[in-house]
Formats: sequence, structure tokens, C-alpha cells
Amino acid sequence: MLTVAVTGATGAQGGATARGLLAAGHRVRALTRRPESPAAETLRALGAEVRHADFDDRSSLDAALAGADSLFAVTAFETGIETEIRQGRTLVDAAAAARLGHVVLTSVAHADRGTGVPHYESKRAVEDHLHASGTPWTVIGPAAFMDNYTGGWTADGLREGTFAWPMPADRPLALISSRDIGAFAALALGRREDFTGRRIDIASDERTPGEMAGILAAAMGRPLSYEEVPLAHVRTRSTDLAAMFSYFTTTGLDVDVAGLRREFPEVGWQSFDDWARAQDWPSILTPEPSHP
Repeated sequence: MLTVAVTGATGAQGGATARGLLAAGHRVRALTRRPESPAAETLRALGAEVRHADFDDRSSLDAALAGADSLFAVTAFETGIETEIRQGRTLVDAAAAARLGHVVLTSVAHADRGTGVPHYESKRAVEDHLHASGTPWTVIGPAAFMDNYTGGWTADGLREGTFAWPMPADRPLALISSRDIGAFAALALGRREDFTGRRIDIASDERTPGEMAGILAAAMGRPLSYEEVPLAHVRTRSTDLAAMFSYFTTTGLDVDVAGLRREFPEVGWQSFDDWARAQDWPSILTPEPSHP
């Protein structure tokens, strides 16, 4: 039984990892800036220890990591790539100072390939810092998140009968659910001797947007049409995301889905169909209340 500190524990990847570790019998130390949040309370009810930690407060990280065996590390680019790099390096330094036996860092698929996508490059900078830290490491690179199809502009379109996505309808995209990311991370943390020093891109399915539209329509029980969103429109909102979708369309994410399923069957990989059927579509498709 290991004591594993989990960053982002109240988020999708960290929460899934925490649940996977608890199910495997490990002790989980869930790190969060908001230890009294409903998501934190849910983890407590499952048996996790919840501790306050802030990436911008090194002393809080030192205290939270003291006595832990391993760390699941996730960084966020939503506040800016410079912030992600700074916070990621601080977390790695705290892990090295705590002399942890293993750090599993979740990055993104192809971050090590010079994509030119800004938030891929920031994750690569954190990866490089981890490699140089002297701490035993594993890096996992998830492909595109299935979970993104239940929020934002995608959910808005689904409510109106349209699956809108910035890719050609026939261009395949490698996909993975947050559940599978957490299950794989928990596996790597529990078997450090098999995973230390490895960087593994992970995906559980590959589908074209046209295929995804059909799968979503079947799961939702309503017809959907596919609409390709122009990259120019995405660029008006985020040059970073526009660069990512351009990379998806031109280069693509080649991940060995079949090989992963053969080598790591215990993950229980979800296909896009599996994931879509498991969603609470009535709640997702209910329009969000407008505020005056």
C-alpha cells in the first residue's frame, strides 16, 4: 500500500486517478486549493485524506508532500502557459525535495514532438524539468479528451441538434476519457518498477468527427448534424486552441490504441461508444439558466 499525493484531485484527471488508487487499496492524499469544496468532500467520503496545497505557495506543497511515497502531477494551462511552466517546475522541485520515489506526470500526446502548439510546449517544458530533477518519473500523454464533448460550445451545439467541431468530418482523432487516464495513472503508480523512465501516449479509441456525431446522436436519442467550425473562428477566441486543431487536422495524433489494449487490459479502456452511453445526456442537454 502506497501513500500517493494527487494534485488536481477535485478535477477530472486527478479525481479519476484518486478513485482508481483508492479502489486499488492505496492511501490517497488529495491536494487542492479548496479543501472544503463539494468535490473534496466527495473524496473524503471515499476514504481520501484531503490537504490544502497551492502551486504558487511552495511551503504548502512541501507540507502536503512530506511523507508521501509518490505523486500524481497535473498542470493547467488555462491561466497561461508561463504560469503553467512556473507552477509545474515548482511542483517538480517540491517533489524532488521530498525525495519521492515516483512522480507520474500527465502531459499531452505528442508534447515531446515539437508540435508548436503553445500549451503542448509548456507541458514539454515541465516534462524536461522533471527529467532533469533526478526523481524517478513516468510521463503519460493523453490524446483528445472525450469529456470535452459535454461542455462549452460543443454542448451548446448539441442542444440545438448540431455537433460542431473544428476538423473535417472524415479526419480521425485519437480519443480518451478522464476515467481511462485515471485508471492508467493509478496502474503506473502501483507498478512503478514497470513504468519508471517511460513516456507513454495513451488513447482508447480513434474516430472521425462524422463517426462521433453518429455515436452521440444514438446515445442522446436525437438526430445530429455535423458542422465543421472554421479555424479562423476558433482563432478569434484562442490562437492556442486554433494551433492545436490545426495540428490535429494536418499531423494528427498517432497513438497505438490496439497495442495499449493488449498490453494494459486491466485499464478497461472505454471506446467512444462506451463513454457516450455512460453520460447523463438529459442533464447535459438541459439549457443552462440565463442570468439577468
